[in-house]
Amino acid sequence: MKEKSALITGATSGIGKATAEIFAKQGFNLVLCGRRQERLDALKETLGKTVKVHTLSFDVRDREAVFSAIESLPESFTSIDVLINNAGNAHGLDPIDKGNLDDWDAMLDINVKGLLYVTKAILPQMVERRAGHIINIGSIAGKEVYPNGNVYCASKYAVDALNQGMRIDLNSYGIRVGAINPGMVETEFSDVRFKGDADKADKVYDGLQPLTAEDIADIILFVVTRPYHVNIADLMVLPTAQANCTVVHRE
Repeated sequence: MKEKSALITGATSGIGKATAEIFAKQGFNLVLCGRRQERLDALKETLGKTVKVHTLSFDVRDREAVFSAIESLPESFTSIDVLINNAGNAHGLDPIDKGNLDDWDAMLDINVKGLLYVTKAILPQMVERRAGHIINIGSIAGKEVYPNGNVYCASKYAVDALNQGMRIDLNSYGIRVGAINPGMVETEFSDVRFKGDADKADKVYDGLQPLTAEDIADIILFVVTRPYHVNIADLMVLPTAQANCTVVHRE
């Protein structure tokens, strides 16, 4: 059976790291992308014991760096079967009139433009082979807007639209495209959003059991291992305690 390879952005923590780990257990060769080289090195040392691992350190916001990194892939990794567009972030939780422009730029550049750059760099070999699978990690915030979520929600609504557009445009090439849209997942997400304020970050999950990165990774693995004629196009997953963006049961 042909070895499968997956490229994962944002692989150094959270959902990306958990996905890399579960994919390695299933024999996927991995291209792991992130900005923190020391974490990439640690993952390569651990996961490289069972599968082939190549790391790429770049910022998805940097268009030239993205294309240069992808073009540098060794021949054994030039055929990517699965692309996991996982890199993303939330910065701040302010009403629109008090929003920080740098936060807005970061969210739109990483969540939208970064996803586009990486996809554009990977697509030619998928189109040529008329095969491939793209998983876009969205959010419940791409389905409904919540107070003070404004620009973050807009960026994830864009991911939802891009997911649909990719699926339409790539249909004739037989490329599968789908999105996983999590609700509350306990990762570094809230630490980044609150700029390292641990008290605020911890309160997000007070009184409830949130999803874990491993929960989402397990779902991603399920999606990519369906028979090729099956495409799970759009999936939302929430912790049982969460009904939507604003209705959350806390003990």
